Amino acid sequence: MKNADVINHVKGTSLFIDDFPAPEGVLHIAVFDSKIACGKITKLNYDKVLSVPGVAAVITAKDIPGENQIGNIVSDETILADGEVEYIGEPIAIVAADTVENAKAAANLIEIEFDELPAVTDPREAYEKGNLIAPPQTFSDGDVEKGFAESDVVIDGRVDIGGQEHLYLETQGAMAVPSEDGKIKIYSSTQSPTAVQRAAAKVLGVPMHKIETDVLRLGGGFGGKEDQATPWAVMTALVSRLTGKPAKLILSRQDDLRMTGKRHPYSADYKIGLSRDGEILAYEATYYQNAGACADLSTAILERTLFHATNSYFIPNVKTTGISCKTNLPPNTAFRGFGGPQGMFVMETAIYKAAEKLGVPAYEIQKKNLLKENDSLYYGQKAERVQAERCWNEAAEEFNLQEKFAAVKEFNEKNNLRKKGVALMPICFGISFTSSFLNQASALVHVYTDGSVGVSTAAVEMGQGVNEKIRSVVSQTFSISQEKVKMETTNTTRVANTSPTAASSGADLNGNAALLACNNILNRLKKFAAESLKEDDPAKVEIKNEKIFYDGKETGMNWESFINDAYFNRINLASHAFYATPEVYFDRTINKGRPFAYHVYGTAIITAEVDILRGVCEIESVDVVHDFGKSINRQVDLGQVEGAVVQGIGWLTMEELVQNDEGKLLSNSLSTYKIPDIFSAPKEMNVKFLEDSENPFGPLNSKAIGEPPFMYGIGAYFAIMNAMKEYNPNADKEIRAPLTHERVLMSLKNLK
Repeated sequence: MKNADVINHVKGTSLFIDDFPAPEGVLHIAVFDSKIACGKITKLNYDKVLSVPGVAAVITAKDIPGENQIGNIVSDETILADGEVEYIGEPIAIVAADTVENAKAAANLIEIEFDELPAVTDPREAYEKGNLIAPPQTFSDGDVEKGFAESDVVIDGRVDIGGQEHLYLETQGAMAVPSEDGKIKIYSSTQSPTAVQRAAAKVLGVPMHKIETDVLRLGGGFGGKEDQATPWAVMTALVSRLTGKPAKLILSRQDDLRMTGKRHPYSADYKIGLSRDGEILAYEATYYQNAGACADLSTAILERTLFHATNSYFIPNVKTTGISCKTNLPPNTAFRGFGGPQGMFVMETAIYKAAEKLGVPAYEIQKKNLLKENDSLYYGQKAERVQAERCWNEAAEEFNLQEKFAAVKEFNEKNNLRKKGVALMPICFGISFTSSFLNQASALVHVYTDGSVGVSTAAVEMGQGVNEKIRSVVSQTFSISQEKVKMETTNTTRVANTSPTAASSGADLNGNAALLACNNILNRLKKFAAESLKEDDPAKVEIKNEKIFYDGKETGMNWESFINDAYFNRINLASHAFYATPEVYFDRTINKGRPFAYHVYGTAIITAEVDILRGVCEIESVDVVHDFGKSINRQVDLGQVEGAVVQGIGWLTMEELVQNDEGKLLSNSLSTYKIPDIFSAPKEMNVKFLEDSENPFGPLNSKAIGEPPFMYGIGAYFAIMNAMKEYNPNADKEIRAPLTHERVLMSLKNLK
């Protein structure tokens, strides 16, 4: 893969926040945080700290010059606790010293006392107590009661879904450097440079133009640095503002695990009604989202759960209700899929249970109810350019589905202590921010006099290859080699008012903005070329492989000399362009609209094997047909699918977050929190690109790739369930994720 970032990673020369040379006199920050989940602060004394050599400052809520508030959607999150604490790990004070060691030692000298109160960690308990982040929200269409009345089979049940730790390689971190006139430059490991800029300005009490945020790259994000990078960056800016010195904060892995939020755990109730032949007539679900102590992005995440409640199926009567519950855990946050996976998992559970009741395989119900062209979705949007059935049929044919079923049946007949199961997982995932105003991006493109190109966008590179895709867009538009194109850092002074790199929209929004900027320059160059050739039709000018053609014939001009001539003739070789996704809107007064520019489709076939004696599960194979549109970079897209599948399997089969009743994280290290490694990844993975699919909303007709394939991991859960059923048809049918080896063994033996 020709990817500059990958090459630098392998060479060890890529720079991350902790690699940047620290300015002279930099202060290192240690965070003093709450060790209880709920209570009032009755005493806070840091006199001993101030006498420690090397300590430059101790900062608490009373020292904040502006507003003690960093809440993005809901203003309910302080930068430093003021009078009360709501979760273990909540920052109370920050200590700045000349070394990390001195800062941590000094922070340990802070004396604090609490009036401790009972903690609430379960979302259903929070709901019963009336502890909500926001009022419940309902999406509905049709008449569910009528649909249930007309159904031959009605099933209801409960689902409990665990959270997930982001476990990005680079922990949260930032560095702030002061300059003249009270300006501060923040180097942050954030997916949201403008969110950092805005929050820092608010806390410091200065206008946004006094704050500059710069992002080179992240060592992983997965959503965990969309809003949760903000407090640490703001803390560095706060220290820099109050001391006049540079400040740096890098969380240790243990602190990062303990103090940051995760994927939201959900508890949900569902009810599904079907005809005898498997047509889904009605579906109702209520989701209790464990938001944690503050809103963060919980309301938006819950809304996306509602948008994806029916996955890839058409259901005429739908009612889904989301309830964001306030608990005494660190604020949970964005994670790949942004609430969509939780909604889809509940839907697949309902189909699994309905199939048991009807006595048919779940895939028969899945296939029968797949979306078709112009089906009306329950939130008001029509399904367009639908590839659901095509992906399903191609997967079945390409990967010999019937032969898989036959092979698994034969294996199970011959083996008593090992059993296999197969499951299919179709997906339909909407692409766009559901808050329409976020669907905008800008790009700044410079063509230098030697023909090299610099590109600035709002996209943040975090290992997903967005920079490589935008480089491809620029190089293809100018028809020059990618080596001539450089992606600049993401910086709020070059590209302002940025939307976060999230919602799988980074390449779409910023790639389209870069494309517009390149075309602006290209149109000027074509006009100049026609004039230079004394021709009158700029439309006949082409640049192909760094050579200039007119009416299909070579002109003798090459890219470098042509650009140099353009400069001397005062042709503008730079362009700023703005792109806003067209035709997206959503009316929250009626919960209807067209929130997505388009949908991504695909189907995965997953085969799993279970060791009956030990409960150990293996994912034997994952075979996928995925709709990439017209892929800009097949290697980048393939890597995204493979990584997403493994991460999705990890969420539902092994990554178990455990807190005690007091809100303390028990799975607080890599010895107690298990993620997939090479031995637990699928033994075989095949990905087929759906051919002849284009997307007018994507740059160069491509489709977004970051989040949709994560949901294929849901199929692994049900493949394991099907294998368990082969051994013990009466195995405990509780649907609770993750389905760890221990839980598999207990379920097989019907133990609690």
